[in-house]
Amino acid sequence: MTDGKDKNWLERIGCQISAVTSDIAGHPFAQVGILLFCGLWWTIGLPTDILTAALSILAITLTQMVLNRQNEREADAHRRDVAMHAKLDELVIASHRARNEVAGIEEEMEEEEIQELKQHAEELREEAEDDERRIAAADRNSAV
Repeated sequence: MTDGKDKNWLERIGCQISAVTSDIAGHPFAQVGILLFCGLWWTIGLPTDILTAALSILAITLTQMVLNRQNEREADAHRRDVAMHAKLDELVIASHRARNEVAGIEEEMEEEEIQELKQHAEELREEAEDDERRIAAADRNSAV
C-alpha cells in the first residue's frame, strides 16, 4: 500500500471519509441508532423493501470502508515491522558478542531454522548463566 504522499487528492479524501465513517459506524450508539431507525420505519408503515435495499447498500458500503481502513492499518504495521527489523539488525551487527549472521534471518531462513537458532541461543544463555554462577561461587570461595 502506498503512503499518503503518493495518493492523489481524491484518494486521500476517500480514505479520510472511509476512516471517519468506519469509526462512527463501529460505535455502539450507531448500531442502536440503526435499530431505532428500522423500528421507526416499521412503526410508521413505510415499505420494507426500500428499507431492505437501503440497509443492504449501507452494509456493503460500510464493509468496504472498514476493509479499506484495515488495509491502511496493515500497511502501517508492515512499515513499522520493517523499520523494527532494520533497527534490530543494526544492533545485532553493532554488538560485539552477537553473531552477525543472525541479522536479516527473517528474510533468509525458514521458520524451522529460526526456531533452531532460537533454541541454540537459549542454550548459550543458560551456559552463560551457569558460567556466571560458577564465577560468583569461585569469587565467594576465594574471598573466604
